[in-house]
Amino acid sequence: MNRSDKIYVAGHRGLAGGALMRRLQAGGFNNLVTRTHAELDLTDSTAVHGFFADERPAHVFLAAARVGGIVANNSYPADFISQNLAIQNNVMTGAWRHGVQRLIFLGSSCIYPRDCAQPIRESYLLTGPLEHTNRAYAIAKIAGVEACWAYNRQYQTRFIAAMPTNLYGRGDHYDLQNSHVLPALIRKTHEAKMRGERTVTVWGSGTPRREFLLSDDMADACVFLAGLPESTFDKLFESNALAPLINIGYGSDLSIRELAEKVAGLLGFTGELVFDASRPDGTPQKLLDSSRMRALGWQPATSLDDGIRLTYADFLTQNIPAANGAGHG
Repeated sequence: MNRSDKIYVAGHRGLAGGALMRRLQAGGFNNLVTRTHAELDLTDSTAVHGFFADERPAHVFLAAARVGGIVANNSYPADFISQNLAIQNNVMTGAWRHGVQRLIFLGSSCIYPRDCAQPIRESYLLTGPLEHTNRAYAIAKIAGVEACWAYNRQYQTRFIAAMPTNLYGRGDHYDLQNSHVLPALIRKTHEAKMRGERTVTVWGSGTPRREFLLSDDMADACVFLAGLPESTFDKLFESNALAPLINIGYGSDLSIRELAEKVAGLLGFTGELVFDASRPDGTPQKLLDSSRMRALGWQPATSLDDGIRLTYADFLTQNIPAANGAGHG
């Protein structure tokens, strides 16, 4: 991937896509192509194929997706599966038809079985039942992995499915009903501190364990993959028996209780954390085995504490109206 190559970042305004844009721009890649949703609806196959025919990018980062936390996934499963399948199918088909050299498809660690062994290896895919609260989204992402594999085998494309762990960072979504746990905790803790409240309610028991990766570190990993020499890149998935799937993780996890305590400490909240066990916990643990990425020479650069500080600073710039006690865990 040369700095003058035309690169399309799908979903450039989202958490992952925004981080990819920052990383590419910082790396001197100056031929970036983007489209807002208003300019290009990725669920519209005719529009997507017209875009690829006109622009003909050399490389694609597919970060566009319908995303959300437990509540959103549980409430809108039809939207999550239909929209994500359409986006993936249209972009991958357009990329194949118009000669894209490399495509990095961003998935999610929720593709793995709910109760599989930890840390989670890529080979654990499809070895057990999924977590029911985000099953529709997970199946759509699994279909994306399979699509990468299918195009590679049938048409000799170079499509990779990169599976990041739970992401957070600049440009995150802080809506308390639909966001993920870390941005929700940042907002709830900040607002409780500002209002002088003595408690923060966290959804769930606090016992599930999660791994968190700063979105900018994820972007660095994806650009690293896209820039690998041909010989190294091809060896990653030279066997037709191995899915083109690679984990991108932080390397360690912590419980939701420990995360809530960490956020409270970093934000200066000294009150009590109350855990609402009537709310869903989701998967008990999701810790990725990222040894394949480490073996290639990549590792994350940002500690969780520093990443939370950076994300909180970003939150303070968002000018988000105060919520009325909504909860999320």
